[in-house]
Amino acid sequence: MILHGYWRSGTSYRTRIALNLKGLAYDQAGVDLRLGVQKSDAYISMNPQGLVPALETDGSVLTQSPAILEWLEEVHPEPPLLPGDAVARAQVRAMAALVACDIHPLNNLRVLKALRESFGADQAATDAWAARWITAGFEALEALILRHGDGWCFGHAPTLADCCLIPQVYSARRFNTPLDAFPRILAIEQKAAQHPAFMAAHPDRQPDADVS
Repeated sequence: MILHGYWRSGTSYRTRIALNLKGLAYDQAGVDLRLGVQKSDAYISMNPQGLVPALETDGSVLTQSPAILEWLEEVHPEPPLLPGDAVARAQVRAMAALVACDIHPLNNLRVLKALRESFGADQAATDAWAARWITAGFEALEALILRHGDGWCFGHAPTLADCCLIPQVYSARRFNTPLDAFPRILAIEQKAAQHPAFMAAHPDRQPDADVS
């Protein structure tokens, strides 16, 4: 498998976590979003949307991280990242979607670039924009973790919800979002920081990461 992604991309990050949790070997091909590599003819021919990640596997190219994560769960079911019960699976998917659908799209690179170029937003303004949506989403997620969590977002083992949460916490810190109001989320962040699969997926440990 080859994962085409960007080291600091939240969607690439969550995909790396899932691959690592499944214990799967994969190569990485860096796609530097800042340089516009995602709009190159070569990349567009593989992923017409021009976004990351894209996963090459068995002659196919998979795009959109939620679809990739679901594919991984179907094809490589052990260890499971979804519970066995149908209601519990829906609850985990809802927690993952809270991040993937309601928080992350509003603070990804192309949205922040549009804020700067079309509306003249400076760094403080873009940080405030990101914090607004991260905070609202984390308030709901914190309550759901209280209801369903037992060390992780749902239960006592990592799920798809944790794959999505940890990259969003990383982004929250980049945007200087206050997190003291979310002790359960912070506890999961601390636990992930000691888990090999999450540690290996961290942006700073990727082959295309900035050296600084």
